[in-house]
Amino acid sequence: MKFRKFGKALLMSALSAGALLSVTSCVQSYTVGFLYVIGTQTASNAGQGVISGFKIDHNTGKLTSVVGLPIATGGSFPERAVLLSGSRFLYVLNKGGDACVTDQPCTPKANIVQFAVGGNGILAQQGTPYFTQGFNPFRMFVDSTGSHLFVLDHDAPTSASCSLALGAGVTACGDITAFNIDATTGRLSLIQNAQVSSASGAPLPFFPVPAEPIDFLLNGGYILTLSGTQATGDSVFPYTYSQGNGQLSVGQNTSQPLNIHNGTALQTGNSFVYVLDDEPITIINNSGSKFPAGTYPSQILPFSVGTGGSLQAQTGGAIPTDSAQTDPLFLLVENKSKWAFVANYGNNSNTNNAQSGITGYDIDTSTKELIPMPGSPFGTGAGPRCLIEDPSNQFIYTANFNSSTVTGLTLDQNEGVLKPLPGNANKAYALPGPATYCLVDGRTS
Repeated sequence: MKFRKFGKALLMSALSAGALLSVTSCVQSYTVGFLYVIGTQTASNAGQGVISGFKIDHNTGKLTSVVGLPIATGGSFPERAVLLSGSRFLYVLNKGGDACVTDQPCTPKANIVQFAVGGNGILAQQGTPYFTQGFNPFRMFVDSTGSHLFVLDHDAPTSASCSLALGAGVTACGDITAFNIDATTGRLSLIQNAQVSSASGAPLPFFPVPAEPIDFLLNGGYILTLSGTQATGDSVFPYTYSQGNGQLSVGQNTSQPLNIHNGTALQTGNSFVYVLDDEPITIINNSGSKFPAGTYPSQILPFSVGTGGSLQAQTGGAIPTDSAQTDPLFLLVENKSKWAFVANYGNNSNTNNAQSGITGYDIDTSTKELIPMPGSPFGTGAGPRCLIEDPSNQFIYTANFNSSTVTGLTLDQNEGVLKPLPGNANKAYALPGPATYCLVDGRTS
C-alpha cells in the first residue's frame, strides 16, 4: 500500500502522538507513600482516638484519603505512633486521658495497639493491646532495626525503685518500658532490667529515669531523656543502649544540667541532638552573631553526643527561633541535610501571643550551624504537632492540633523554602478532629 506525502505526514503525527502518550503514561501520578495522622475525633466526648490515612501523589504532593480510613486507634487520646522498618506494622500509643498527673493515672488505662499495614495503605488491628509498666506513658520510638520498642512513662510504678538505678535519696522518677519486637508477627514482649533488681531480688521490668520526663530519643549507642521543671531546671540523663538485646545500662555519667527551665522537646538530626526550649534568649550582637540584637521568645540548643552519652555544645551556641514564634515542639532535618525546619505550636487561644508557624534554617556545610532561612517562617495550620518529609523528598507535611488539619508544602530543591502545594493554595486537608502526631510510610500502591 502506498501513501501520498500528506498521508505519510498524518501517519507520522499519529505515531508521534502515540509515542508521546506512551511516555506520559510512564510519568502519570502515582502514590509515593502514605501519610498517617493520629488524633481524636471531635464528635466523641471520650477522646476516642482515630487514625487518618492519605495517599501522597508523587508529582504534586496532593493528598487523597485511603479507603477504609479513618479507623479507631483502640484507645483514647493517642499521643504517638511508630512504623517498623519495612513498614509492615504500625503501633499507636494511647495515653488514656487528656490531663494525667502522678497521683491520678489516666483512665481508662493507657495502652499500645498494633496494626498491620496493607499494600494499599489500609490498617488492621492485630491482637490485644499491650501495657507499659509505669503510669501516664506519652512518648514512644522504635530503634532503626525494628527490633526494640521503647515507651517513656511519666511516672514509675513505685517510688521505691527510683533510688535503685538513680542513686540514694531519689524518691520520685519516671521510667522507660522496653519491648522486644517479634520479627515475624510484630508482637511485643517485655524486656527485664538486667542491671537493676528490686528489693526482692527480681529484675525490674522497667528502667528508671529522672522525675518529670519531657522527651527521650535514641542517638547512636545512647538513649537520652530530657527531664525537669521551671523550678528545678532541665537536664539530660543517658542510658547506654545494647542493640543486640535492647538492654539499657547506666554508665559513669549522671544527669547533665542544661541551664534551661522550659524544655519542650529532644530531637535528633544530622548526627546532632537538639533541645528545644520555650524561654526567652537575648542576643547582644557584639560578637559577630548571625542574629540581629534583641530578645527572642524561644531557642534551640545544638549538641553532639560524646563518651557515655554526655552532651557537647556545638559551634555558635544557642539558636534563637523567629521573634514571632513560640513553643517549638518538633525539629526536622530534611533528607539531604541542607535544611532544618522547626514546627512552632504557638498559643492560638490568645491573639496577643505569637501564632503557629514553621521556621526554616540553612545548615552551614562546614560548621553545621543553623542559619535563619530567608522567607521564614512559613505558614501552617494552628498548633502543629509534627513535621515529616515524604519518601520522594519533595514535600513537607505537618498535622495541626488546633485547626484539625494537615498542611502540605513543597520543598524548594534549590533554596529550601517551603511553598504551597500546586493547586492547593490553602494548604489544608481536613481531619476528623485535633491531630497529635503524624508519620509516613514509604510503601507504594
